[in-house]
Amino acid sequence: MAGWNAQVLGISVDSVPCLIAWAESLGGINYPLLSDFWPHGAVADQYGVLRDDGKSERALFIIDKKGIIRYIDIHDIDDQPDNEEIFAELRRIDPEKAASAPPVPKSVELPKGGIVMYCTKWCVDCRKARVWLQERNLEYTEVDINATPGAGQQVREWGDGHLITPTFDIEGTIVLDFDEQRLKEVLGK
Repeated sequence: MAGWNAQVLGISVDSVPCLIAWAESLGGINYPLLSDFWPHGAVADQYGVLRDDGKSERALFIIDKKGIIRYIDIHDIDDQPDNEEIFAELRRIDPEKAASAPPVPKSVELPKGGIVMYCTKWCVDCRKARVWLQERNLEYTEVDINATPGAGQQVREWGDGHLITPTFDIEGTIVLDFDEQRLKEVLGK
């Protein structure tokens, strides 16, 4: 996220190898990840994101050029941060850079009919859902919420503001998350 007058920084109490594997599963990321593994959680505690059980959900911070934390995104370990939300914050913090940045792509018409699975490449539940659908020989259309303009926004609307993956649109019936029982009900399987 180079060129902005702010820095995005990820923090987790996971070890460096774990964070490297996570970043690789996302196809690489463009901001530093801090492994707050030892002394365990010292920075996470200072930043207010260390839980009582010694764990921390993954957290992103945007720090401006004066060193002031301007934005915090705390998300569950299995949830992906919303890149569009991060970029919106960067645009707000640095309007001059935002004015010179390429325009945000407009939404495209999203697929309808049959089974449409809104997902990401890295999400654990998305991988499980792909296998589940394939084992049942169910044809489906996959929509990457990061690569398809407007897809993430649609999933947020269905999820009451939350970015939940996978989300299924099955002939107009929305199923949030990989809920096998609900999928079986909706699909009549």
